[in-house]
Amino acid sequence: MEGGLQKPTRFDIDWKNADYLNEDLFEKELRRVADACHGCRRCVSLCNSFPTLFDLIDESKTFEVDGVSYNQFSDVIDHCYLCDLCFLTKCPYVPPHEWEIDFPHLMLRGKAIKFHKSKTSFRDKLLTSTDLLGKLGSRKIIAPIINFFNSTKIFRIALEKILNIHRNAKLPKFSSITSKGKHNSIVNNNKTVDKVAIFTTCYHNYNEPVVIDDLVDVLKHNNIHIEIIKDDKCCGMPKLELGDLKTVEKMMQHNIKKFKKYVDDGYRIIAPVPSCVLMFKQELPLLFPDNNDIKSISKALCDPFEYLLLLHEQNKLNTNFTNNIGSVFYQVACHQRVQNIGQVTKKILELIPGTDVEALERCSGHDGTYGVKKETHDIAIKIARPIVKEYQKNEAQHFTSDCTLAAHHIVNAMGNKVIPNHPISLIKRAYGI
Repeated sequence: MEGGLQKPTRFDIDWKNADYLNEDLFEKELRRVADACHGCRRCVSLCNSFPTLFDLIDESKTFEVDGVSYNQFSDVIDHCYLCDLCFLTKCPYVPPHEWEIDFPHLMLRGKAIKFHKSKTSFRDKLLTSTDLLGKLGSRKIIAPIINFFNSTKIFRIALEKILNIHRNAKLPKFSSITSKGKHNSIVNNNKTVDKVAIFTTCYHNYNEPVVIDDLVDVLKHNNIHIEIIKDDKCCGMPKLELGDLKTVEKMMQHNIKKFKKYVDDGYRIIAPVPSCVLMFKQELPLLFPDNNDIKSISKALCDPFEYLLLLHEQNKLNTNFTNNIGSVFYQVACHQRVQNIGQVTKKILELIPGTDVEALERCSGHDGTYGVKKETHDIAIKIARPIVKEYQKNEAQHFTSDCTLAAHHIVNAMGNKVIPNHPISLIKRAYGI
């Protein structure tokens, strides 16, 4: 029987089992799942993994999975950026269905095997080293130099030839003043029961710290005690997508020491990037199922608008908005959708009088690194085009997404004619602070 009415079940990722990297066992499972996907094809419009898989099958001698060689599946694996939408929104065969298909985590296994075999490129290792890039790029002298060269056509052509980073991809700018450098550990010492620790994330610490500034101001306006988590590391999502699970473990072990003390003291931990929130809510608990500290951190970590909605439900949210922000076109980030928290951002924005929010649940195709690579940038732009088309029909006053990187990528697909605003910045504007 196809599908079911029960909630999808996610199994732990047994990545430390010796069989996890066994290619014979992996190929057997890969072909089993590919055969099911071949007969269904419901996911064909989600990302480029599925069209790639189906083209391989349709162009093979047998027109079946057995006509595809094992090495040919590598492109399918490379095109998966672990958005999880196939598992949570499309696939009728996820557990508890007897076929127990989990396509994203099967692709993760393939990525881990590739990394284990040292077939991962230097470029991919570099792009996913966000802590290293951030620390180097945010230095006062270096930041403006990098930003200048990244905006220079000749340099971008050279960069494309050397590192295969697409010349037209929007690269993050570096800030010479990071959010952690700007803010002390305690940024609002309000003695209330509502306490928040902000996990700045790599991107909003090194590249767009203004979003952290706006988040702090919004929380201050709601009389929340706020602290900035210092000396943390990347959440590990970029390295997860690379299949570098041992580095993910090292980052997790470091961050546990920083996060656990806040959880024990009754803090909520907020991160302004959906991928970072999802990493702690879902991926780390599945990778380290016996780690109770990760479980407790997972329960305490939340999206900014998930937290604001919680305040609103407790009649604690300040709804005295002084400015009208008008119409908003809102792209719902994939890694927020799969948290199953609902459209929390839309709900809060619509509390602002006179505000109309048009929400679109379509993938941007960016995925942090997928959108900047030479071989996948054009595909990522193609994935973003339906969003561009809907925005152009809507003619909203503001374009926003909880994922800043996704927003910039979509704007790039628009021809860079629009300036995106983070939704937390729109809330600050509505408060008039």
